[in-house]
Amino acid sequence: MAKLHFSLVAPERELFSGEVDQVDAPGTEGDFGVLAGHAPFMTTLKEGQVTVYDGQARRTFSIHGGFADVTPEGLTILAEHAVEAV
Repeated sequence: MAKLHFSLVAPERELFSGEVDQVDAPGTEGDFGVLAGHAPFMTTLKEGQVTVYDGQARRTFSIHGGFADVTPEGLTILAEHAVEAV
Protein backbone atom coordinates (compact mmCIF):
# COMPACT_ATOMS: atom_id res chain seq x y z
CA MET A 1 0.00 0.00 0.00
CA ALA A 2 1.29 3.49 -0.85
CA LYS A 3 2.14 5.72 2.09
CA LEU A 4 0.82 9.20 2.84
CA HIS A 5 3.03 11.88 4.39
CA PHE A 6 1.15 13.33 7.38
CA SER A 7 2.05 16.23 9.64
CA LEU A 8 0.04 17.44 12.67
CA VAL A 9 1.08 20.84 13.96
CA ALA A 10 -0.24 22.76 16.99
CA PRO A 11 0.87 26.26 18.02
CA GLU A 12 3.21 24.79 20.65
CA ARG A 13 4.95 22.18 18.48
CA GLU A 14 4.69 19.54 15.78
CA LEU A 15 2.98 16.51 17.35
CA PHE A 16 3.42 14.07 14.48
CA SER A 17 5.26 13.83 11.19
CA GLY A 18 5.72 10.69 9.17
CA GLU A 19 4.59 8.24 6.52
CA VAL A 20 1.27 6.53 7.32
CA ASP A 21 -1.45 4.45 5.63
CA GLN A 22 -4.51 6.59 6.44
CA VAL A 23 -5.68 9.58 8.49
CA ASP A 24 -9.28 10.23 9.59
CA ALA A 25 -10.22 13.75 10.71
CA PRO A 26 -13.28 15.77 11.85
CA GLY A 27 -14.11 18.28 9.10
CA THR A 28 -16.67 21.00 9.79
CA GLU A 29 -18.68 19.71 6.82
CA GLY A 30 -18.28 16.08 7.84
CA ASP A 31 -15.62 13.63 8.93
CA PHE A 32 -13.22 12.49 6.22
CA GLY A 33 -10.40 10.03 5.58
CA VAL A 34 -7.26 10.55 3.52
CA LEU A 35 -5.15 7.90 1.78
CA ALA A 36 -2.12 8.34 -0.48
CA GLY A 37 -3.11 9.84 -3.83
CA HIS A 38 -6.20 11.66 -2.46
CA ALA A 39 -7.46 14.59 -4.52
CA PRO A 40 -6.22 17.96 -3.19
CA PHE A 41 -8.56 19.97 -0.97
CA MET A 42 -8.55 22.28 2.05
CA THR A 43 -11.12 22.36 4.84
CA THR A 44 -11.71 23.69 8.32
CA LEU A 45 -11.79 21.30 11.26
CA LYS A 46 -14.10 21.00 14.24
CA GLU A 47 -13.38 19.63 17.70
CA GLY A 48 -12.85 15.88 17.58
CA GLN A 49 -10.42 13.04 17.03
CA VAL A 50 -7.70 12.66 14.40
CA THR A 51 -6.87 8.97 13.97
CA VAL A 52 -3.63 7.93 12.30
CA TYR A 53 -3.31 4.39 10.92
CA ASP A 54 0.02 2.78 10.06
CA GLY A 55 -0.18 -0.98 9.55
CA GLN A 56 -1.63 -2.44 12.74
CA ALA A 57 -0.66 0.65 14.77
CA ARG A 58 -3.16 3.39 15.52
CA ARG A 59 -2.61 6.76 17.21
CA THR A 60 -5.34 9.20 18.20
CA PHE A 61 -5.09 12.94 18.79
CA SER A 62 -7.78 15.24 20.21
CA ILE A 63 -7.99 18.53 18.34
CA HIS A 64 -9.93 21.76 18.77
CA GLY A 65 -10.39 23.47 15.42
CA GLY A 66 -7.93 24.31 12.70
CA PHE A 67 -7.35 23.53 9.03
CA ALA A 68 -6.51 20.47 6.94
CA ASP A 69 -4.65 20.79 3.65
CA VAL A 70 -4.38 17.81 1.29
CA THR A 71 -1.81 18.24 -1.47
CA PRO A 72 -0.01 15.83 -3.80
CA GLU A 73 2.77 15.81 -1.16
CA GLY A 74 0.45 14.66 1.65
CA LEU A 75 -1.80 15.92 4.46
CA THR A 76 -1.00 18.74 6.87
CA ILE A 77 -3.25 19.58 9.80
CA LEU A 78 -2.75 22.93 11.51
CA ALA A 79 -4.72 22.60 14.75
CA GLU A 80 -5.67 25.43 17.09
CA HIS A 81 -5.03 22.98 19.95
CA ALA A 82 -4.01 19.32 19.86
CA VAL A 83 -2.89 16.62 22.30
CA GLU A 84 -2.31 12.91 21.91
CA ALA A 85 -5.18 10.92 23.41
CA VAL A 86 -4.09 8.34 25.95
